[in-house]
Amino acid sequence: MTLIISATNRLNSNTLKVAKYYQKILKAKGTDASVLSLTDLPENLIISDLYGKRSAEFQNIQQLVSAADKFLFVIPEYNGSFPGILKVFIDACDFPQSFYGKKAALVGVSSGKYGNIRGVDHFTGVCNYMNMQVMPLKIHVTAVHKELNEDADFFNADTVKFCDEQAEKFIAF
Repeated sequence: MTLIISATNRLNSNTLKVAKYYQKILKAKGTDASVLSLTDLPENLIISDLYGKRSAEFQNIQQLVSAADKFLFVIPEYNGSFPGILKVFIDACDFPQSFYGKKAALVGVSSGKYGNIRGVDHFTGVCNYMNMQVMPLKIHVTAVHKELNEDADFFNADTVKFCDEQAEKFIAF
């Protein structure tokens, strides 16, 4: 199973729109994928699910993570890196079995001109520590708020082409 992670808990985010865009293009290529938005995390996550505890609210999320063999992380830029909620989510998941030996593709998004290059690089280090196989082709979407149309689809030909190429390689990965 493929799980797409919208790596922010910001409501109505462009990150979630991009995650759903990838879900759509993967489906068009014959690959079903589920989307997990970190807005769905329990509000008491840092109290209830860290350090060996497990809440009933997080159990369904843990089951999704455990069932996945591939992850596509859509990661917005927060202060030159990735959102802290993504790290909390990773820390709350069962270690090491949640991610160990599984595959990951990374997509960086930002409202600025660099597409979260540093954050994706930082998160690559986290993935490597968890012994995930990270696909070398990483996409960095700059000025994401200007790249999406009213249907939350990319319309810039280069962005469409690069996302499509990444999706193809991710399926084969």
